[in-house]
Amino acid sequence: MDRAVARVMEEASRTGEAAAARFERAGPVVGKAAAGGVSVEVAPGGLLTGLTVSRAALRGGSEAVAAQILELSRRAERRAGDRMYQVLSPVLGADAVAALGYAALAEDDPDFYDEEPVVL
Repeated sequence: MDRAVARVMEEASRTGEAAAARFERAGPVVGKAAAGGVSVEVAPGGLLTGLTVSRAALRGGSEAVAAQILELSRRAERRAGDRMYQVLSPVLGADAVAALGYAALAEDDPDFYDEEPVVL
C-alpha cells in the first residue's frame, strides 16, 4: 500500500508542477467584459476584481448601471471559466476540468465576444 500511496503522491506532485507552469505562462486567469461605459473583471467563480464605470454610464441611472454590472459580471465569469478550462484541461483533462465547473466557450457563444462578430 505504501507504494501505491507514493505513486499517487508523485503523480499529484507532477500534475501540480505542470499546472503551476501553465498558470505562470498564461498570466492572470480572469474574465473581462465591457459595454456601455462599464467594464468588469472577475476571477473564476465570479469574484469581482475590477470595476470601471464612466460618467456617461452613470447618467443612465443607478438601476441601469447595476443591471449592466450584473450582466457584464455574468459574462466575465463565463470567460474566466473558459480561461481556466484552457489553462487546466491539457494538464488535468477536459472531463476533470469540467467536473470542477469550468467550461470552454465556443466562438458562436454570445458571451465569447463583447460585441457580435462582423461576418464578412
